[in-house]
Amino acid sequence: MGLTAIDLGLRGATSGVFLLIILVALLRRATGQHALLGMAMSAGGVFYAVATAPFFPKSSWWWVLPILSAQPAVFWLWARAAFDDDFVLKRWHGALWLSIVAYGFAITLGWSQWPALAGAGGRVLALATLVLALAAAVQTVKTWGADLVARRRRLRLAMLAINVVLIAAVAVAGFAAIPVAVPGAPGSLPTAFGLFVVAMLAGLGLFSEPAVAVDDATAAIASDDTRKQARIADRAAAGRVAIDPILLRRLDHLMTVDRTYRQEGLAIGALAARLDVPEHRLRQAINEGLGYRNFNAFLNRYRIEDAKLALSDATQREVPVLTIAMDAGFQSIGPFNRAFKAETGVTPTEFRREALTPPETDCDPGISQPRREIG
Repeated sequence: MGLTAIDLGLRGATSGVFLLIILVALLRRATGQHALLGMAMSAGGVFYAVATAPFFPKSSWWWVLPILSAQPAVFWLWARAAFDDDFVLKRWHGALWLSIVAYGFAITLGWSQWPALAGAGGRVLALATLVLALAAAVQTVKTWGADLVARRRRLRLAMLAINVVLIAAVAVAGFAAIPVAVPGAPGSLPTAFGLFVVAMLAGLGLFSEPAVAVDDATAAIASDDTRKQARIADRAAAGRVAIDPILLRRLDHLMTVDRTYRQEGLAIGALAARLDVPEHRLRQAINEGLGYRNFNAFLNRYRIEDAKLALSDATQREVPVLTIAMDAGFQSIGPFNRAFKAETGVTPTEFRREALTPPETDCDPGISQPRREIG
């Protein structure tokens, strides 16, 4: 009974933290997809903590298990939104979640009549859980190097690792028929502790003081506008941001004069080596000094400006768009087209056509043409 009491206490604390996160998000009127998915994750955490607790009524399993089985899909979408700043929710994402829920209901409702078929369906569902957990882990590894937000790199990586372990444990239990996280099963204290750690990390990530982003720093450095630099310094001091202005000036020189962004496969580690500074200092300078959350977005700012100049040049009218993209530093045409349209609102081909089309001039013959005298 002592372990059961600890188990229930951890689950109660977990539910309280998750509910507080949802309340704060609602009070802040957060409507972004990351915030909405975070609230969905928190609501799922409350539901999971309650539904997998000891003494949970077995009569509710038939509707609880399908909803729990769809939580990995919500977690995967949350990981996409958290680690990919360019991620956009699509309708098929919601259709995927509904499909998993419907499939879970089909398994639970058919368990009494076709146990063998339902067991096979449960293993398929466990496989889907593993695939979604693996996809979330791949998303973390894929974007971790380019992430410039130190707080997000630390807290979300730890929370993601714990979430993946929990989801994998549930999936393995489904394969091996081990009641690790089955609602009401004994021995669920490790699950309760893991949920509590996840809730605390989520709360710490939400309630810790965010870093202050300094706007227009690049423009101030490039133009040597001392007044703008002074305003940036004052805002940085107010936000307790200690960014070396000399480092920002050297970085801007590398980008605007040396055009280092054209280097193929340029990583932040290589750029830090060229500047002879620790990588974490360069990350902080780009994030807190220039306001960028992602290293690729920082590079793309210069690359797209380079491409716009080339596309607007009449002497390069016959140069293929792919060549211009490669010269600017992009490695393929797909990322270039997406980044260019996100920045300008048009495709590179449309931008070139508009830039190289001469403006039309209205000519009124009655006004502009000189009168001819007869005689």
